[in-house]
Amino acid sequence: MPLLEDSDNSITKTMTTTPKPTPTEQKHSENRPRILIVTPEITYLPSGMGNMAQRMSAKAGGMADVSSSLINALFDMGADVHVALPNYSSMFNSDGRNIIQREKDKIADKLGEQRIHLAEDPIFYRKNQVYDSAKNHLAALAFQREVINNIIPKVQPDLIHCNDWMTGLIPPVSKRLGIPSLITVHNIHSERLTMEEVEDRGIDASEYWENMYFTGSPANYEDARHNKLIDFMATGIFAADHVNSVSKTFLYEVVEGKHEFVPKAIQTELANKLYSGHATGILNAPDASFDPQTDTHIKHHFDEFSHVIGKAANKKQFQEEVGLKVDPHAPLFYWPSRLDPMQKGCQLLADILYQITADYSDIGLQVGIVASGEYEKHFHDIVNLHGLQDRVAVKPFNESLSRLAYAGSDFILMPSRFEPCGLPQMAAPMYGTLPVVHNTGGIHDTVDHLHYDGNLGNGFRFDNYGAEGFRWAIDEAVRFHRWPATDKARVIQRIMKESKLRFNHNTTAAAYIDLYSKMLGRPVVNESE
Repeated sequence: MPLLEDSDNSITKTMTTTPKPTPTEQKHSENRPRILIVTPEITYLPSGMGNMAQRMSAKAGGMADVSSSLINALFDMGADVHVALPNYSSMFNSDGRNIIQREKDKIADKLGEQRIHLAEDPIFYRKNQVYDSAKNHLAALAFQREVINNIIPKVQPDLIHCNDWMTGLIPPVSKRLGIPSLITVHNIHSERLTMEEVEDRGIDASEYWENMYFTGSPANYEDARHNKLIDFMATGIFAADHVNSVSKTFLYEVVEGKHEFVPKAIQTELANKLYSGHATGILNAPDASFDPQTDTHIKHHFDEFSHVIGKAANKKQFQEEVGLKVDPHAPLFYWPSRLDPMQKGCQLLADILYQITADYSDIGLQVGIVASGEYEKHFHDIVNLHGLQDRVAVKPFNESLSRLAYAGSDFILMPSRFEPCGLPQMAAPMYGTLPVVHNTGGIHDTVDHLHYDGNLGNGFRFDNYGAEGFRWAIDEAVRFHRWPATDKARVIQRIMKESKLRFNHNTTAAAYIDLYSKMLGRPVVNESE
């Protein structure tokens, strides 16, 4: 067998062929199916899953929160859940583990007690962030090589749940092994490489190359290996038994061609899955720590019954910390998302920022931005040009300050051009902070425009993407802000109560468990236990 240099040129690995688990080896699954969740991102794991679980944090976006919360909920419900992720040892602070601890890990592995399975490769060890544009494809190949060659044979799962393009080569292997697979589409992104490049990194695709999606129809294996490109995301969708998007509306938007940025291959394969009855949308949910009663990032806790006093205290603290004028009556709008003009619509806010502060100067309208990204400088320039320092605050992202903003603001601003799911518009209402949003994707599935009497709806939604539509929704929010205090309190109390019941990980996990059970044809969780 050829020896292959790894991505850091520091070790070599032998390319192996994944053995198919035998029925006797899968006796563990007779009573409870084993689920392997493969994810490149994580924020935390339950302590019962293995040593160092609480120290494993490697986050680039919402996938990390969603993966962690789903795994936690499944584990708490009694599912036999395992997780495969890269060993980001620097981010996990695991380099200093002593010999005794490593030996305990080995023993736990032998006893089948270890549920966290780390893909080992030097390309992960020294990373200080999950994604690095120069080496993303190399990291993806190393991760999938370890999952395919080592983790799947060790875990012997009954179902494999993959996440995004960095796991797209695993469903073809699952299909060859006869293991049902699910892939979740969090973001529309992919990479394309030749099969020769894939195999040169230790993944022997010769036995399942026909389960891959190529850019062009290959005549045979040699043609596929040298002359055609594998699309990672399209391959995962094509080969998986089932696909789910993180919202039903976004799934239909992609299939119906409503987003020009979606590659044709991904649109076509998602359409094939949807029309054959093998695609669904399952909404994510905010992390359980987004709770104004228990949030460790805020000092002034409250619930739906004490929100008036609690939010006032948090608003005052936020205004003081970011330099806004302390005014309990000023409507405070909070921007919670990264300042990315391609997706998040921050340029719409830049277009109308001065005008809304001028038009609502009589009530002292304020905007707090706690976010990092391309448009930071633009907002600083607007503030400095118009002298808005006590009306508009622009601060780089900070988790504690962000949570304080959720707790103290009256509204959040989320005019996304597109949104596969989105989490801020679900987290904010739990704090009694109403979302002002563009009607798209997961936002459509989670925010309903407030009814005229306040008995229905949980925010303010505009349909036509642009500064005028956004301004209309802000005007609607200000109109609500002018309601009598008792009427506003009644509506916010309702919204907080409903949000707590609607947006939680038990609901999300239950949907996944139902999907897993349908795919396997038997229960994933034994209700009698």
